[in-house]
Parts: sequence; structure tokens; C-alpha cells
Amino acid sequence: MLNNLFIGIGKKTFALLYFLGGLSNLVFHSFYWLFVPPFKKERFFEQAKKTGVDSLPIVSLIGLFIGVILAFQTAYLMQRLGSEIYIASIVALSLVRELGPVITSLVVAGRVGAAITAEIGSMQVTEQIDALETLATNPIKYLVVPRFLALSLMLPILTLYADLIGILGGYLVCVYKLGISSSLYLSITFDALLYKDLFTGLLKTVFFGMIIAFVGCYEGFNVEGGAEGVGRATMRSVVITFILIIAADSFFAALFYFIFP
Repeated sequence: MLNNLFIGIGKKTFALLYFLGGLSNLVFHSFYWLFVPPFKKERFFEQAKKTGVDSLPIVSLIGLFIGVILAFQTAYLMQRLGSEIYIASIVALSLVRELGPVITSLVVAGRVGAAITAEIGSMQVTEQIDALETLATNPIKYLVVPRFLALSLMLPILTLYADLIGILGGYLVCVYKLGISSSLYLSITFDALLYKDLFTGLLKTVFFGMIIAFVGCYEGFNVEGGAEGVGRATMRSVVITFILIIAADSFFAALFYFIFP
């Protein structure tokens, strides 16, 4: 039994090292091919539309609900303390610094990251990637680079949009439910926010976008076993992306705590 335990730990360790090595190799080659011509802008704009524009409805819905929930939960305590006017600053800071970037990234990872893995995985199973190589087209430049660029650039924009929608949700609760004046709510909100709050929140999402793109593409390239393998890879891609986003957010929270005290 002890022997099986060590064998299992060894297999998991080798699988983790293999994954990290393969992912690092993909990241290196992606940055290399990023600067190698020809540059096909239409591929980037196509992926930017899928990543950004097509994600607006679900991001709007989630952002509004998060703002409403946060305002109600904060009001529960603030009303007992007689400090309802501070709900606006708490909602704004929580959304801009933490909830907006993380929730938006997780939503995009579940929607776009899964689609990337399924699409590339299907191409791998049907040997379309081999066909690209036969036509002298590098699969990383053709498939990975546009996706990682689109996610790295569009995710901060989506996060900023989600922040605004979340603040709107808090505004609706505070103004129409708690009786706080509109001008007072907006004044407290913008007085509480600093440039560093917006900067730290948006900077994280650039790296979150890279995580979504690289993990999704890596799992897609390594699909085995037909349609069932595509399903397994898609599930694994979403789970790993969620874990890496939360881990990266923890790292940035500690880093920004010491850089921006």
C-alpha cells in the first residue's frame, strides 16, 4: 500500500513537471512567433471579437449581479453601524481591486478557454494541425499567437466594463433601496478610488488572459482519444485555468501589498 502511494505521488509529480515544461515551451515559442512576419491582423480581430464583443452579455449580467449582491451584503453591516454612505466606497474598491478582475477572468476562462481547447482539440483529432504544417504554416503562429494577443488585450477592457456595471449595480441598490442620493454615491465612489487601484486591477488581467490562452491552447494541442479526449481536455483546461488564475491573483495581492502599501 505504501509502495502504491509513492508510485502515485511519483506519477503525479512527473505529470506536473511534464505539463509545466510543455506549457513553458509553448509560451516561449508564442513570444518568438509574435515578432516574426507575416502579421495577419484579421486573425487577431477575429479572436478579439470572439473574446471581447461576444463576451459582453454574460460579463454585463455577472458584473451587475456582483455589484447588487455586494451592496446588499455590505448594507447588512453598515446599517447596523449607521454608516450607509461607506457602502459606495466598499463596493467600488472591492470590484476594481479584486472581484472585477477575478470574476471576469473566471467567466472568460469558462467561456473562451473551453472553446479554445475544444476547437484546437478537434483540429488535432481530425489532423488539421498536421495539414497546416504540410502547408508550411506554423500552428503556434496561426492558432496560438492571435488568441493570446486577443485575450491579453481584451480581458482588461472587459474587466473595466465589468467594474462599471458592478458599480452601477451598487448604485441602483444604494439610491433606490437605501435612499442615498445619487450625487453623494458618485462622489464617495470616485473619491475612494485611486489610480493605483485601477492599475493593479487591470494589470492582473493581462496575465490572466495569457493564462487562459496558453493553457487552453496547450491542452488542445495535446488531445488524444477522439471526441472523448476532447471532452477530457476541455474539462482539464478549465480546471487548471481556474487554479492558476486564483494562484496568480494570490501572488499579485501579496506583491502589490508591498509595492503599493
